[in-house]
Order: sequence, then structure tokens, then C-alpha cells
Amino acid sequence: MSNQMSRDERFLAMAKELGFDIYDENSAGGHYAPLIRHDDELYVSGLVPRMNGKVQYPGRVGLELNLADAQEAAGISAIRGLALIREAIGSLDNVKALLRITVYVKSTFDFVDLSDVANGASDVFTHVLGEAGKHTRTTVGVYQLPKNAPIEVDMIAALYPSAR
Repeated sequence: MSNQMSRDERFLAMAKELGFDIYDENSAGGHYAPLIRHDDELYVSGLVPRMNGKVQYPGRVGLELNLADAQEAAGISAIRGLALIREAIGSLDNVKALLRITVYVKSTFDFVDLSDVANGASDVFTHVLGEAGKHTRTTVGVYQLPKNAPIEVDMIAALYPSAR
């Protein structure tokens, strides 16, 4: 994919490649908001790797899932986050910077490559957003996540003041 493409074009191409329906995957699963805007910042709730109404790559990293599967799952969660942001502000070109992400990895006690798993999400953000996709990141190994998901990703993004 060319860097001459806009952020939205890169996002749509990546979503299509995954078979991700950007208009049907981001409803909240409870009494919370998937995304809240506060001034020129967006706070995105934790997103599991769900596509077509089903968690992809269910299980535990280091047991049912290997590193490559976990990275794919993290990438799906990242795409879901970008879809929410694009829906809220009209275009990913309105993102000034992705400030922070947290990646939760449901893993075995002896799986230590948590940062490598999180790279699956980071790679999506930097591919789609370019320099604006560079972010601070925390990766945490956890015992359990909703719906037997292996990964959950949340994020905070800064917007240009002119973004709707």
C-alpha cells in the first residue's frame, strides 16, 4: 500500500483485506460508551478482536494461540478502534496524534512476549496514521478478558481543533 494514499484509504484497504465490516462491529456490549470526546481528545473503550459478531482467535496466548495469532488479534482490535474514531470525526486525517494505547493480553503465566503481541496493534496504527500513529504504550498480561478474547486494546487520540 502506497504512502501516497490518504489515511482513510489505507484504513479502508486494510479493513477490506481483513474482511472487516467497518459499519457493523462497534456497538457497545453494555451500559458504556465505546468512544467519548472531551475537547480535542478521544477516549476509546477497550476493544476485543471481534468481526462479524464473533471474537476472533479466542483463547489464551501461549496455549491455544501462538504469537502470530495474537498479533493478528491485536491488529483487529486496532482496526476496530480506528473505525470508531473515523465514524466519530469523519476522517482519520483529523487525528493529530495517537497519544496512548493499552494492550491487555490474556496469556499463560510463562508467556513473556507481551510487547511483541502489542506490536500487532502498533503496526496497524503506524501504517494507517503514519507519524501521527506513533504512541506511548503499556502492555499488560491478564488472566481473563471478555468473551474469551485473547486481546483488548484501548486508546486515547488527540484531534486537530478543526475536527468536527
